Amino acid sequence: MRATDALTVAAEGGVIGDGRTGANLALGVGLIGVIIGWLALARVAGRIRIGNARTGGVAAVAAGLLGTALAVLHLATSSGGPGTGNGMVGAVVAIPLGLIAAALGRRALTRSRHAARLERERELGPV
Repeated sequence: MRATDALTVAAEGGVIGDGRTGANLALGVGLIGVIIGWLALARVAGRIRIGNARTGGVAAVAAGLLGTALAVLHLATSSGGPGTGNGMVGAVVAIPLGLIAAALGRRALTRSRHAARLERERELGPV
């Protein structure tokens, strides 16, 4: 590779290219959302004592919806098809990943509300 070609590749966004950057971003945000949602569910179940399950649930829902929105936006604006290097396959994978993150966060929120209600009933008696 010549020096001018290397400078051109660096100026255009590196080896990854602009086509895959959006899909990789959506995948990363969706994966982070899944991890946060899983940790929030573990907090509700009592397997982890650090942190707040409600905050984790809200963060997982937000990250999941953001990752899904980024993936849909990337699919809507990319040209070509699968295998062209534009990151369409990554965006297609990021959509269910983001939805899974949102579902995990929603489940953590629901379980934390239920656990809080049970805690109040134990303290105050049946309402």
